[in-house]
Amino acid sequence: MTKEQMRTGAFISFEGGDGSGKTTQMARLADALRGLGHEVVATREPGGSAGAELIRKLILEGDADRWSPLTEALLMFAARRDHLERTILPALARGAVVITDRFADSTLAFQAAAGGLDESAVATLKELVVGAHDPDLTLIFDLPIDEGLRRAGSRGGEQRFESKGRAFQEKARAAFLTIAEREPERCAIIDARGDVADVAVRTMEMVKRRLPFLFSA
Repeated sequence: MTKEQMRTGAFISFEGGDGSGKTTQMARLADALRGLGHEVVATREPGGSAGAELIRKLILEGDADRWSPLTEALLMFAARRDHLERTILPALARGAVVITDRFADSTLAFQAAAGGLDESAVATLKELVVGAHDPDLTLIFDLPIDEGLRRAGSRGGEQRFESKGRAFQEKARAAFLTIAEREPERCAIIDARGDVADVAVRTMEMVKRRLPFLFSA
């Protein structure tokens, strides 16, 4: 039996623009994996631990220009470190499947590419905070911006990042696609157009292809 076949847990991140449906699809995947007998820890960023949830309120509430891109990135990585230490790494150590709604790629997309922060600054912070703890698989849900903003708007309660406008979201979308192209072994693009059931099928097929050991008897 190979080392990969002996694995029981995995670290999966869901990424994409606002309104891409990733949160809905994450819940569906978590339910499916629990049905296969896995312990699944479904979490989110910013947030996912007590300390990180406090920082989340600072990041997501208030006016669009409340924080500079650098300040946002520092807050994100502070929350991310607590998330890793308190939630992600302990769960992985006991063999759980950890699925997070956003991780470090979102900082590259939103604070660097869309916000104008030098990517090297984000890379330095990522190396310090995340180190070797990248996800085993990152699913990037891609959707045309107008459709994503329409979906996000239908939820109500607009948040800071959704209020930054179409140009900001276009830059973030392009950044996610660039990340997927740059790291094809870790990342996979999911076409987020269509109804929830169709996207769920695409998502499950991709996870089975990339992490087959999660579905072995």
